[in-house]
Amino acid sequence: MGKFDSNRFDSANQEWETPDNLFRAVHEMFHFTRDVCASESNTKCPSYWTETDSCLDKTWDGVNWMNPPYKAMKQFIKKAYDERERAVTVCLIPARTNTRWWHEYCMNGEIWFICGRPKFKGCKHGLPQPLALVVFGREVGKMHSFQLPPQESQ
Repeated sequence: MGKFDSNRFDSANQEWETPDNLFRAVHEMFHFTRDVCASESNTKCPSYWTETDSCLDKTWDGVNWMNPPYKAMKQFIKKAYDERERAVTVCLIPARTNTRWWHEYCMNGEIWFICGRPKFKGCKHGLPQPLALVVFGREVGKMHSFQLPPQESQ
């Protein structure tokens, strides 16, 4: 469960599953071939890498979906950025525009700012921060608005 401390929102759970309505809408646009940050229980693609079969140690190809663990987000964003010549990767991440890594990596990708608050599986509410889809391996510097599709009842 998330908790507020003196300066941030923190979550002990690092495996929040992407909402199906959000994934389906993005998958229709990109046609993913692999989920690079998954577990057997939350993968969105038939081909996937897990924490023990880490994407950080692999050479990427195809069109990848990435909902990274937020505690180590910078290293996953850097990896997706580094693989941009070989693969297209769509990253679902907080829009942390005040961080150095956002400006160093994300601003050199294609950004889709999400309108709405996706409710991840197992959560009662949406995240208390804006989210974005950052795409590496396509156009640089383009920005778009992504309207969140209606949430299915759980």
